[in-house]
Amino acid sequence: MTLNALHAFDIDNASVTLWCFKKNQKPGENPKLKGTWVDTSDELCSVLKSVVNTAREAIKETLPYSLLAQNNESSALSITTLETHGGLVVEQATDEIAEKKVGSVKDINNTEFYSIKLVHNGVALHAIRKTDDSWKTKKTKWSIPVVYSPTQELDIDDTVGFTISRSVDFFILGDSILVSNKLRFESLLNYKEAHRDDFRLLNQEPEFSRVFADMAPLIAYVGDNKIQLRRASAIKMKGHYKNPGFMANLQAHHANLGLNIKFDTNAKIIPCAETCRDIFQALLDHRLDSRLSNQLYDVENATDVKG
Repeated sequence: MTLNALHAFDIDNASVTLWCFKKNQKPGENPKLKGTWVDTSDELCSVLKSVVNTAREAIKETLPYSLLAQNNESSALSITTLETHGGLVVEQATDEIAEKKVGSVKDINNTEFYSIKLVHNGVALHAIRKTDDSWKTKKTKWSIPVVYSPTQELDIDDTVGFTISRSVDFFILGDSILVSNKLRFESLLNYKEAHRDDFRLLNQEPEFSRVFADMAPLIAYVGDNKIQLRRASAIKMKGHYKNPGFMANLQAHHANLGLNIKFDTNAKIIPCAETCRDIFQALLDHRLDSRLSNQLYDVENATDVKG
């Protein structure tokens, strides 16, 4: 999706439908989504359009999505539905048929995320947001909802309420996705599970394991930490550990680059709790030696500018 396409979408004249999604996933399988749609008042439809428009207007530029890329409040990360499970959302919310209409509050309770679906001239724009605790029955079971009444006193509120956020986590338009909140996007589309699989496969690669004298400290360092799992996936994708020249340069220059890495007599890396961070930084090739300032820097992402 180009930013122009998003900004060209006619929100004011689009129809609005709120779709609620629940997710189920078994280990080793792709997530399964169940989408249901619910009627909304004209007033709420107007507010939903305003929410989407405000979120859209905040995006001034786009950046390519990558495992370690980060956007700011005025940018979004761009990726296609083919690279994610985003197509499942579009597939579930294709038509507002009777079989998928919300029939009771039970159909809405425990919704994991919702989509503000806008349609104009046959083109659908999905503005997606992860739900908060107001949608979860286990969070409301032990609380008593109250309301400040016209008689200037607190009274019990027997109505069932849900909170709609004024922000959007990501947009889907056609086969493209623009991500405003990377953390929630990855959570909804199961990127952490994919990162776990990547790390498991990485550990099984002979080309990776033979680089180390002992894998146990490295595995303990990563654990189930989403940041380290993401970094491990990036290491697997870059594959510098497969390059003998890269690894020889690392052994020769790690001290000059200020990297706390130890090698044994067989040129294998000896990981420990104190060195794992620098090992990851090295295998990501994220230690920058600036020729301009003669300073060493750690960078979050690296783009090859030689073209």
